[in-house]
Amino acid sequence: MRYLPVAAAVLAASALVGCETLKNADTGALTQAGGSAFKAMSLTDSEIATMSDQSCAAMDQKNQIAPANSRYATRLAQVVKQMPTTVNGKTANYKVYMTKDVNAWAMANGCIRVYSGLMDLMNDDELRGVIGHEIGHVALGHSKSRMQTAYAASAVRGLASAAGGVAAQLSQSQAGELGEKFINAQFSQANESAADNYSFDLLTERKLERKGLVTAFDKLAKLSGGSSSGSSLMSTHPPSAERSARMQKRLDAAK
Repeated sequence: MRYLPVAAAVLAASALVGCETLKNADTGALTQAGGSAFKAMSLTDSEIATMSDQSCAAMDQKNQIAPANSRYATRLAQVVKQMPTTVNGKTANYKVYMTKDVNAWAMANGCIRVYSGLMDLMNDDELRGVIGHEIGHVALGHSKSRMQTAYAASAVRGLASAAGGVAAQLSQSQAGELGEKFINAQFSQANESAADNYSFDLLTERKLERKGLVTAFDKLAKLSGGSSSGSSLMSTHPPSAERSARMQKRLDAAK
C-alpha cells in the first residue's frame, strides 16, 4: 500500500501531462479536471459516503462474495457477533471475499470486507483484532482521508486525458477504479498505530481477547519476512513485528 497526500496527488497531475498534451488539450476540460482534484480536499461526509457506496458496490461485483450459508460467512458472522453493528452512525456491513489474498478493509459507509485468505490464516481472536483495526480507521476518520486521496488520484488521470473531469455520478468502471485505489492506498504510520490502539481499546471495552492482536501481527510479520514490503495487510508502517511488540507491551501493562 502506498500513501499519497491529496496535495501531492494534485501536483503530480502536472508532471503526468506533457507540453504537447497541454498544447492540444481543451483548457476548460483541464481546469474542470484539475478542480476535481482540488475538490477532493473539501469533500463532505455525505459525498464520501456516496462514493464509498458506489465503490463498495463495484468491488462486490468484481469479487466473489461468500454465500450466506457458507462456512466463511457463517464463521465471520460468529466472529463479529460482539463487534460494532454501526460505525460513525453507519450500519456495519460485513462480507467475505473468496480470494487467497490476505487482506481486510473498511469504508466510511460501513462497508467492511474480509478476505477468505485472511480467515484461513487467522484464528477468531486474531480476526477480531484485524477487523477492529479496520473499524478504527473509519471511526478515526482515516478512511475518509483515504477516499479523498483515491479521488484525487482518479482526477489525475482525468487531467492527463483532459476528458472533461470527473462525473458527478461515477460510472461502474470509475467506481471500481476508485475502490481499487482506496484499497491499495497506504495509511500513514501514525494512522496505523492509532488504529491498532483503537482495536485494543475496543476489544478491552467489549471484554474480548486482545492477545489476537499480538499473534495476528506475528503471523503477518512471518508472512512478509519481517519487513514492511509486499502488499495488502503485510505492507505496513511500522512493520508488523514492531506493531506486535507494541500490542504485547500494552497487554503486559494491562495485567
